[in-house]
Amino acid sequence: MKILVTGGTGYIGSHTCVELLQNGYEVVVFDNLYNSKIEVVDKIEEITGKKIAFYKADMLDKESMRPVFEEHNFDAVIHFAGLKAVGESVAKPHFYYQNNITGTLNLCELMNEYGCKRMIFSSSATVYGDPTQIPITEECPKGQCTNPYGWTKSMLEQILTDIQKADEEWSVVLLRYFNPIGAHESGLLGESPNGIPNNLMPYIMQVAVGKLPELGVFGDDYDTPDGTGVRDYIHVVDLARGHVNAVEKVTSTNATNIYNLGTGNGYSVLDIVKAFEEANGVKIPYSIKPRRAGDIATCYADPKKAKEELGWEAQYDLRRMCQDSWHFAKQNF
Repeated sequence: MKILVTGGTGYIGSHTCVELLQNGYEVVVFDNLYNSKIEVVDKIEEITGKKIAFYKADMLDKESMRPVFEEHNFDAVIHFAGLKAVGESVAKPHFYYQNNITGTLNLCELMNEYGCKRMIFSSSATVYGDPTQIPITEECPKGQCTNPYGWTKSMLEQILTDIQKADEEWSVVLLRYFNPIGAHESGLLGESPNGIPNNLMPYIMQVAVGKLPELGVFGDDYDTPDGTGVRDYIHVVDLARGHVNAVEKVTSTNATNIYNLGTGNGYSVLDIVKAFEEANGVKIPYSIKPRRAGDIATCYADPKKAKEELGWEAQYDLRRMCQDSWHFAKQNF
């Protein structure tokens, strides 16, 4: 089977390419390299010993994507490409709506034109807003998103659901990620964002290597065991494997299916700091800052549906997530 991975040089996309290749799939990638580097292609090939076809293309330029579809017949598309920085989305909402929504519509038009109507979409637990229940099941209603990035995910879920409903040849799997951290065990692939990180683990790693003096912890007065926000952290390799399992689902059904990808465990910010220190023997100084607008107290998954229907569950524990993150940081930061 041949799979197109959009945004395949990004953090989650690159790890998914590795897992697809190691499971015998052919992989083609396009990316505009806005927030990633072309060297990632070499690293994927180094890890797997297999070649991938790479195209530099941008979703907003539909014709730049056309050669990808002209030259390959795809069994499915795994769609990661999109802007993802929460803070930037608040500052530049037009940029986010234009890129993520218009870009995806362009992609869907080409998929329709070339008869590839099977998509696995990279969504997010942010679509639940402030969830009505914990742990969060897929039956939990979608809520009010707190930033334009989250709204693009929520809106695209609706758009893809409507496309599938209108044309039963389509098959859509919506994967709602919780909080991916960690890195490939080789140390070749991991999360290395431009500028000051938005996410907790890259921030911790920049403190650990001395790039930043301390970690800012946003709020210590939430209704949680230690007052800091609680989240479901999942190893990026576990998350990538969830996409491999979803390929079988998306190519064997004509429906829209939704799955949470998380561990089902909630850890606070200070739990993560402590786990990182214990796993790696590195001290992480931190200071408490005011809460960030839009942050919620607690968010973790009930991942039972993914286990029952995809045969998937997370394998790696928090210690392993912290060790692999640090192994990557030492080599790349």
